[in-house]
Amino acid sequence: MQDLKVAVVQANQIWENKTANLSNYEALLENISAIDLILLPEMFHTGFSMNVERLAETMDNSMGLDWLKSTAKSKNAGIYTSLIIKENGSYFNRGVFIQPDGAMNFYDKRKLFGLAGEGDFFKAGKTETIVAYKNWKFQLQICYDLRFPEIVRNGFSSNQSANYDVILYVANWPEKRISHWKTLLAARAIENQCYVIGANRVGEDGKGLIYSGESRFIDGIGTEISLSKDKEMVQIVTLKNKELTEIRKTLPFLKDR
Repeated sequence: MQDLKVAVVQANQIWENKTANLSNYEALLENISAIDLILLPEMFHTGFSMNVERLAETMDNSMGLDWLKSTAKSKNAGIYTSLIIKENGSYFNRGVFIQPDGAMNFYDKRKLFGLAGEGDFFKAGKTETIVAYKNWKFQLQICYDLRFPEIVRNGFSSNQSANYDVILYVANWPEKRISHWKTLLAARAIENQCYVIGANRVGEDGKGLIYSGESRFIDGIGTEISLSKDKEMVQIVTLKNKELTEIRKTLPFLKDR
């Protein structure tokens, strides 16, 4: 595996305003180049809204997907985020991983956030999604999934390679529970001997919730890089093949699963 450069985008999402959000991301990414992957927060161009009837798009007719595909191509980088998708009469908080050539994998959020009534509007996904990209394996996750370690249990498969190398979390995680965000991200990295990257938003949403960002990049032994609190920014971090391989070789805990 080659080393990969990842751009973690910590943005202030404009409530339910798709056009304004897309313009803001364009400004944040304007001077970003020579990267392999971009992470944007959950429900990237609407904010974490339950206004599904007005905001939902379809896989065949989507302003959000069109923009993501165009950006992946122009930046020559993969992109992972989520958006509201309507399919077969149901609504999904759908994660989409789009590669520069337009190839797409998707993941429907499995753990819906009861405190916000997410389950009253969205249908939960049933299966995990692991994406192979540039010889790395990425486990796709969305926000509240973070509280449920059983759905991302890593281990060695029959060919003696790990099930995945990186967990990607895109989120709208409020400031009042930010200590949970920090602790749980680190736990997922350590227990699964993988990289974990969490992209969170900043600012205030339409329901008055405050978000402090504090997006994070964590390696397989828990060493962390944290983005600034309450600040829109893009942080470039690097996934290092040699480093991950050495951690798993020196501390072969996954083989005991």
